[in-house]
Amino acid sequence: MPSASNSPEHANPPPARPRRPGFAAGVIAAGLLLAVLVVSVSSLRSHKAEAVSGAQAEALPVATLTVTYADSADVTGLHPGLVAARRESALGFETGGRIAEVLVREGDRVEAGQTLARLDVRATEARLAAARAEARAAEAQADLARTTLDRQAQLLERGHVSAQRLDEAGAQARAAEAQAAAARAGAEALAVQLALSALEAPYDGVVTARLADEGAIAQPGATVLRLVEDGALEFRTGLPAGEAARLEPGRAYPVLLASGEIEARLRAATGVVDRDSRSVEAVFDIAPGQRVSAGEVGRLVLSEPMNERGFWAPVAALAEARRGLWSVRELVPADGGYALEPRIVEIIHVEGERAYLRGAVAEGAVILAAGMQRAAPGQRVRPIEDRAS
Repeated sequence: MPSASNSPEHANPPPARPRRPGFAAGVIAAGLLLAVLVVSVSSLRSHKAEAVSGAQAEALPVATLTVTYADSADVTGLHPGLVAARRESALGFETGGRIAEVLVREGDRVEAGQTLARLDVRATEARLAAARAEARAAEAQADLARTTLDRQAQLLERGHVSAQRLDEAGAQARAAEAQAAAARAGAEALAVQLALSALEAPYDGVVTARLADEGAIAQPGATVLRLVEDGALEFRTGLPAGEAARLEPGRAYPVLLASGEIEARLRAATGVVDRDSRSVEAVFDIAPGQRVSAGEVGRLVLSEPMNERGFWAPVAALAEARRGLWSVRELVPADGGYALEPRIVEIIHVEGERAYLRGAVAEGAVILAAGMQRAAPGQRVRPIEDRAS
């Protein structure tokens, strides 16, 4: 029997099976996937950083304001009033007549005593001449009556006339003297009338109106010229009683005009509340040399204390909110930058280009100072300027 070692089955053993490549391929694929994930994450982070950097670069540059509260504020009150001449006159002739000359026109500056207009005085001169003649005649009659009285007194002493005759002579003398006095008075009245036929300036001033020309018939007292004293101007305004009581007589206060600011010194406040306007009239003197004219409208500038807690902000920082409210826009941190969020505020006082506010804004908050039309709530911004409140 052949041995087991010589059996055909053991003489040629079968070849070994080759291993499948699946495991190695899986390992390679896993490595490739991991590399792709790493690259993707790095790329995503890079894109995100670029996006944040781009967003910051595209943020709207804005001017800002740091909010600072105060327990009270001095606000400026503007009180309208009128610049007027201390004296203003409507000039006319006391007696009527035909106007012979008007020597001035609107805008002319005149001096006190200067003749401005004249009436035709030929008729008055004729009546004056007649009155003076009558006065001389009456004086002559009075002289004769006095001489007769003296003679009658001498004759009475000699017994040639009666006392009755002397009394009659005395009465005639007194009557003649009275007639002479009346004639003189008549002549003097015509002389005054003749003098009043020349219209003279009562003070230095400016002619503001000429209402009649040569040849017109002036009625007694009718206005021919208007004269305004230009060397002494004053400012009149009505103030609440409390404000008027705080004014100091003799102190200068600023008055705003269309042409600029001038100073006016308080002369007096009436202290009486007007029944219609419910205000107290205050009168201020305007020093000569300032560029101001009578008739200009001005506004008296007064500083008034207001005991209200709030903060100042530009009017340009306000935006209209719903239901008649107002808001400001606060800068809040967002994604490494700032975004705008609205905050409701209440307007306490408006003064020119700024407003005194209070509301849902904390001390030290940074708000938008201007450019409300360019910046909407939620918009990314970057501050470029901080203004003092």
